[in-house]
Amino acid sequence: MIDTFVLARVLHVIGVIIWIGGVAMVTLVILPAVRKFEQPERRVEVFEAIEGRFARIARVATVVVGVSGFYLIDRMGGWSLFQLASHWWLHGMVAVWLAFTLVLFVLEPLFLHRWFHEHGKSEPDRTFRLVQIMHWVLLTVSMIVVFGAVAGAHGWFLI
Repeated sequence: MIDTFVLARVLHVIGVIIWIGGVAMVTLVILPAVRKFEQPERRVEVFEAIEGRFARIARVATVVVGVSGFYLIDRMGGWSLFQLASHWWLHGMVAVWLAFTLVLFVLEPLFLHRWFHEHGKSEPDRTFRLVQIMHWVLLTVSMIVVFGAVAGAHGWFLI
């Protein structure tokens, strides 16, 4: 018989690996490489092709992470843990998940894609620098939360 709790935890971790790992790949490898292209049109074209494909994967991963995360906390009866300062990482996980979900499902389709396309051609250096900074902020916050979540899940409370 399948243990749904274990399955949910496995799916949750795999989803986080794919999603945050992809953000790391974009931030640390793809953006710096694309920024070196001499032709601004080529930068936009290549970055949109790569990030567009990753965005579809990230959307699936964030849905899996969100559904499994809420299932896990409910199944564990862990809602009261949100009241404890030592479990700050639970708030962090929800905040990071909400931020990415908002970007992937609302902001990107509504205006970020169009904004990037327009500004990436007219002001490529400034646009790519801003995109890189935003990716660094999201990756840094995500890694802090992942660190706290793994440590906290194993009883190492930093507060």
